[in-house]
Amino acid sequence: METVNAIPCDQCFGTDPIRVRESGHYQDEYVMSFAEKWDELIDWERRAKSEGHFFIDHLKKRGAERVLDVATGTGFHSVRLLQAGFDVTSVDGSPAMLVKAFDNAQRYGHVLKTTHADWRFLNRDVHGEYDAIVCLGNSFTHLFLERDRRKALAEYYSMLAHDGVLILDQRNYDAILDNGYKSKHKYYYCGKDVVAEPEHVDEGLARFRYAFPDNTEFHLNMFPLRKEYLRNLMLEVGFQTVNTYGDFKETYRDTDPDFFVHIAEKEYIPEDPETH
Repeated sequence: METVNAIPCDQCFGTDPIRVRESGHYQDEYVMSFAEKWDELIDWERRAKSEGHFFIDHLKKRGAERVLDVATGTGFHSVRLLQAGFDVTSVDGSPAMLVKAFDNAQRYGHVLKTTHADWRFLNRDVHGEYDAIVCLGNSFTHLFLERDRRKALAEYYSMLAHDGVLILDQRNYDAILDNGYKSKHKYYYCGKDVVAEPEHVDEGLARFRYAFPDNTEFHLNMFPLRKEYLRNLMLEVGFQTVNTYGDFKETYRDTDPDFFVHIAEKEYIPEDPETH
């Protein structure tokens, strides 16, 4: 494939890449050549060890059986959930990622139920009711407009059972915006000899560069969501409670975690009459 400065031309962002701030652009960013390299960045074995059974335990605690993985990527969490006995449907907005995920699952002895869908119109392409929805890998930050974020969260909410749960993660953009970037690369991007770091950050864009040992580079443009903003958005959409973990820990200093994990409950919680 022809390249420009080691970046595949089919992933070029134009002459001024920091102007690219569109919710749908991620579909052009996850080209097949990037999807083929993604697992070098993740390192399935090291990532599985770092996160342990965090997601599996929370889902089992709530009695979840049917799980919708709306940001499947190359299939890491879909495969882990299948191995744990969940009934998983795998969705992604990138056809290239879905192809890679399907192939990965086959190597582990599973056949993914995959659907190509945009979160903003999830109900159009995915049907049924789910006990849990997971949106992991910092994927939600591909949405640049608030109306798109509200629409996606509303789509998730409507597809959950009455006592369903949404588990959604994000980078600690507060720390990046306020104090600059640092990362332990312990929990998410665990690949060896792979660079994942921001090239540009402002209040409306976090442009990350991913460099691999063979000198190939790729980029993703994402919106730097602040933690409290996203928590409030979930509550405004209708979720009853939102609990947030920092690098899978319940207690943490806000500046420390690389990633936050939000667990949003749809279950109706009646008001305590003694408080009124």
